[in-house]
Amino acid sequence: MEKKQIKRALVSVYHKDKLDIIIQKLHSEGVEFISTGGTQSFIESLNIPCLAVEDLTGYPSILGGRVKTLHPKVFGGILSRRDNAQDNAQIEDYQIPEIDLVIVDLYPFEATVAAGADEPTTIEKIDIGGISLIRAAAKNYADVVIVASQDQYEPLLEMITSNGAQTTLEERRWFAKEAFAVSSHYDAAIFNYFDGNEASAFRYTQNNSKVLRYGENPHQRGIFFGKFEDLFEQLQGREISYNNLLDIDASINLMNDFDDITFAILKHNNACGIASRPVLVDAWKAALAGDPISAFGGVLITNAIIDKATAEEMNKIFFEVVIAPDYDLEAIEILSQKKNRIILILKENKAKTQQFRSVLNGVLVQDKDTHTETGDDLKVVTDKAPTADEVEDLLFANKIVKHTKSNAIVFAKNKQMFASGVGQTSRVDALRQAIDKAVAFKFDLNGAVMASDAFFPFPDCVQIASEAGITAVIQPGGSINDKLSIETCNETGVSMVTTGYRHFKH
Repeated sequence: MEKKQIKRALVSVYHKDKLDIIIQKLHSEGVEFISTGGTQSFIESLNIPCLAVEDLTGYPSILGGRVKTLHPKVFGGILSRRDNAQDNAQIEDYQIPEIDLVIVDLYPFEATVAAGADEPTTIEKIDIGGISLIRAAAKNYADVVIVASQDQYEPLLEMITSNGAQTTLEERRWFAKEAFAVSSHYDAAIFNYFDGNEASAFRYTQNNSKVLRYGENPHQRGIFFGKFEDLFEQLQGREISYNNLLDIDASINLMNDFDDITFAILKHNNACGIASRPVLVDAWKAALAGDPISAFGGVLITNAIIDKATAEEMNKIFFEVVIAPDYDLEAIEILSQKKNRIILILKENKAKTQQFRSVLNGVLVQDKDTHTETGDDLKVVTDKAPTADEVEDLLFANKIVKHTKSNAIVFAKNKQMFASGVGQTSRVDALRQAIDKAVAFKFDLNGAVMASDAFFPFPDCVQIASEAGITAVIQPGGSINDKLSIETCNETGVSMVTTGYRHFKH
C-alpha cells in the first residue's frame, strides 16, 4: 500500500498534554513545523524550530485573534492536490508550502455555554480558523492527515511510532472521518445554542460509541453512544448488554424519586419489588417479598451504601446487575463471588431534561417527566380523607406507578409495593393482574392503597379495588366520569385524592 511522507505540519492547539512526545517524534523524522501563538512558543521551548504563521502569510494576527490562519498560503498548502498538475503549478507560482499534517483543536464552546457565560463571551468561543482547517485537511485526506482533537493524539502517536512520518490512505481516511465527527458535533452544539427552545430542527450528537454484544435480541445489532463511565464505575462483571442498559436507565429514573433508604428490583424496565425502610437489609427483604419469582435475573438498585448484612441476603438469589452509591469492603467480597455479576457504583446522575426516540421516518422529542407529586399536590375529592399513613403510602405508590408501563396499577402499604399490574390494554385488566399477584404472594390488601397512572374512565376499578380491601386511591383525575368514581368511593368508604398529573409510560 502506497504511503505518503509527512514533511511539514501545521500545529495550533489548546490542549498540549502529550503533544511534546508527538512533536519530538515528528522532528526526529525530519518534519518541519508551522504554528501560531502559544503553540509556537511550546514547540520552540522543546528546542525545535518553528515557522510562525505570520511569517508565512506576511500578515499578523488581526481583529483580536479572529483572523490568524485564514490565508491562501495556509489553505493552499493544505488543499493542494499533489497529483494535480495545475495545483502544483499554482502553489509553485505563489510559493505556497505543502502542509501534510494538521493538528488543531477547537475553542471550548460547549464548556463556555455550560459555565453560563454571557453571549458576547460565548460568541467569541465559536471557532473559525480551527474549524476551517479541520474541514480543509479532512477534505484533502488523499494527501493530508488531520488530527482534530486531543482524543486523536494517541492514535497519531501510535501511527508515527510504528511507521515513522508516513501514512497510508486508509489511515488518513480514518483521521478524516474522526475530524468530521468533531466538526459536526461542534456545529450541532452551536446550532442548539442559537435555536434555544424553538426546536426548529433536531440536532443531537454523541462522539463515543460502543458496539454491544447484540441489540434487544441476538439477531439485532446494538450500539451504545455515550459515556457510561461518566455515570458509573464498573467494579466487575460481564460486558453490559443493550437490555441491561435499558434496565439500568429505568432503575436510575425510578430511584431518583426516592429520598428515604430504598431498595428496588427491576425486570424489563418495571419495578417488581420496591420498599423503603430505615435499615437497608429490611428494605431489601421487603422489596424481594413483593415478587421473589420475577426478581430472578433482575437489576437491583439502592440509594444507600450496601453493607455486609444486605449483601449476604442479596447473594441468596441470582441477579444480573446491582447499582449503589458505594459498597462496604465486606459487601464487595460477598457480591463479587459470582464473576459475571455486574457491580456498579453510581458516581453522578446528571439526567437529561429531554428524551427522544425514532418513530416512523422521524424522531419524537419530549420533555422528560421529572415531576414528582408531593402532599401539596393532593386534592381530597371524597367525603373521607386519607390518614397521614395512607398519604405516605399514596405518595410512595404514585412514584412507582409513574415509572411503570401503562396501563398501570400499583398496590402499597407501609412503604412496600405489594403488587402491580403492568402494561395492560385496559385499566381493569391491570387492576385484576395486581390483585392476582398480591393474592399469590399472600399479601393482605386490607388497608393498602392503590395508585393509577391515569384517570379511571369508569367507576368499576374503584369498586373492584374496594372489594379487595383497598382503603385509599390516588389518581390524576380528569375523566368525564370522575363524579361516578367519587360516588363509588363514598359509598364504599374509600378515600380518593387526585393530583392533576398523568404519568403514561409506553
